[in-house]
Amino acid sequence: IISRLKEGDVVEGVVKNITDYGAFVDLGGIDGLLHVTDMAWHRVGHPSEVVQIGQTLKVQIIKINRETHRISLGLKQLQEDPWNTVISKYPVGSIHKGRVTNITDYGAFVELEPGVEGLVHVSEMSWTKKNVHPGKIVSTSQEVEVMVLDVDMNKRRISLGLKQTQRNPWEVFAEQYPPGTEVEGEVKNITEFGLFIGLPGDIDGMVHLSDLDWDRPGEEAIKDYKKGDIVRAVVTEVDVPRERISLSIKALKGDKFADAVKGLKRGDVVTVTVTAVEEGGIEVEYNGIKSFIRRSDLSRDRAEQRPERFQPGDKVDVRVTNIDRANRKLGLSIKAREIAEEKEAVRQYGSSDSGASLGDILGAALKSREAKPEE
Repeated sequence: IISRLKEGDVVEGVVKNITDYGAFVDLGGIDGLLHVTDMAWHRVGHPSEVVQIGQTLKVQIIKINRETHRISLGLKQLQEDPWNTVISKYPVGSIHKGRVTNITDYGAFVELEPGVEGLVHVSEMSWTKKNVHPGKIVSTSQEVEVMVLDVDMNKRRISLGLKQTQRNPWEVFAEQYPPGTEVEGEVKNITEFGLFIGLPGDIDGMVHLSDLDWDRPGEEAIKDYKKGDIVRAVVTEVDVPRERISLSIKALKGDKFADAVKGLKRGDVVTVTVTAVEEGGIEVEYNGIKSFIRRSDLSRDRAEQRPERFQPGDKVDVRVTNIDRANRKLGLSIKAREIAEEKEAVRQYGSSDSGASLGDILGAALKSREAKPEE
């Protein structure tokens, strides 16, 4: 009988026995194996889903081993291969409905049609649920909507995406809550870096330690919060590609420092109030913010660099030497003001070749300043 058969022939046979891996078919005196993978183009859980004992089948002879007298049979080969039309039916970027057929640790298989399955890798399942088992997101037999991400005809593989059928929640957030917008959310986690706040779209934003309070160190301010607290914050940045949202709680109160130094520039002379006298210098206040003038900046004359010359409440004219907005520090100096005034006096009332002494020049400048109010 085997001598009359050749590969490619279509013959009729009767199912004689069914195993977990296939079915044995009697071809009229000799048996052939119809393996489970050759029964149908689609996934077959058990051969009994396709054939029954005693059933008459038309099968194709796939391979004949004449030495061992083993014959491999195929049933699906008599039907059109659905992969022949995959490229045209499932172009990259197209969205389709499918059924979840199998779930693994690395993703879920989705049947787009009988014989055509694709894999949704775990990384393509959800925008927000990271490091979660696929079984927590989808279930077997569930109907899902997926996007085709890639088609490999040689390996007969289709890569699918589940999250791509929904909008990126960071993009949505960026549109609805641009920088400067106030948001409210629950404190989800507290770390050494700051607070993580739950936001609309099942995403988190972070309030860095430095953005908790204007006046207190972050390590101290963070002690005011606990998980579960509902807090308000201002959106400062939304980085969609990196999926990061930066928030600020201190921005709700406004920036006292920025308001105080608005319009101020280096070289300006301002009047400040002494608030405390210390051995190393004096603490002063300008527009509600504190600054410290070191002993060496109290006078150009070393003998006058004595903090005890001053009393709390004294008004002092100082020169702005630095405005550090990042560290919120205002640099002030009496010495710098005196040196600048001296240079200006030389420019107005004397020069190097006039023969006037520095005392004469300063005296003239002083008289000019005293005379102005009388005029």
